[in-house]
Amino acid sequence: MPTTTTTLSKPVTASTPERAVHHSQRAPFQGTATQCNTPTPATIAPGEQEPAPPRTSAQQRRKSQTQAEPAAPMVALEQVSKIYRQGSCGLKEVNLSLPTGSFLFVTGPSGSGKTTLLKLLYGAERPSEGSITVNNQEIHGLKGDRLSRFRRQLGVVFQDYKLIPNRTVSENVAFALWAQGCKKGDIARRLAPTLRLVGLQHKAECFPSQLSGGEQQRVSLARAIVGTPPLILADEPTGNLDPENSRQVIRILNKLNAMGATVVVTTHDLQLVKQSHHPVIQLNQGKLSWLRK
Repeated sequence: MPTTTTTLSKPVTASTPERAVHHSQRAPFQGTATQCNTPTPATIAPGEQEPAPPRTSAQQRRKSQTQAEPAAPMVALEQVSKIYRQGSCGLKEVNLSLPTGSFLFVTGPSGSGKTTLLKLLYGAERPSEGSITVNNQEIHGLKGDRLSRFRRQLGVVFQDYKLIPNRTVSENVAFALWAQGCKKGDIARRLAPTLRLVGLQHKAECFPSQLSGGEQQRVSLARAIVGTPPLILADEPTGNLDPENSRQVIRILNKLNAMGATVVVTTHDLQLVKQSHHPVIQLNQGKLSWLRK
């Protein structure tokens, strides 16, 4: 259905190969263990000579140099174009660098390339030109099992929910973990806190037909995040929702972002965008420009 796009501010055309979105430093969504067992240095008795420090191995020096390097972006597109067989242009020479822990809104009219961008990021489409890197992995050439393994690192939220009608809320959310071969205990351990996060613990045994549209979208969101993916891609997640349910979905995405997840949301709802402080890009006829950085 055609929509009217309201410009937030005068777009700034992205002319450089890489435009990084500013973000605060956060711990990764898939947290790492904290080292708490550092030994206390031994006390040196008076008159004793302090032993020489151990030599640093080449491996340790390389590790130290690696740690000092800046973190790689979660998402990087370099000169990416997508031309469909009938000749229509999905994206045209798009450059984008998205640091880990960012939250990005993608706006634009229908047919501008928003869904194409997300499909390229989760491997449903391949670029005609350019390269795409997601979570330190080049994805534009992935196929078969390698593509399936890559997609397990992502959480994808669809506008039309894509729930299994004859399965309960719990079963729909757990489906992603079953597909990955998780054990029952692991599924149970992840399921309860995920349903609490989206406010649906009291609907765990309901079927999709017994839920409102907003509740069904939150089930879709829970299914996407139950595996704690580092990157969440949401394609028009508020497109079929009323304003209150839309705000609730964005609040959940903000919580996940605060926990360290990188979030990319496509939307027509510029009112939601205006109410947020997150960076915003606009796609128009396949070209990318910045509305807010």
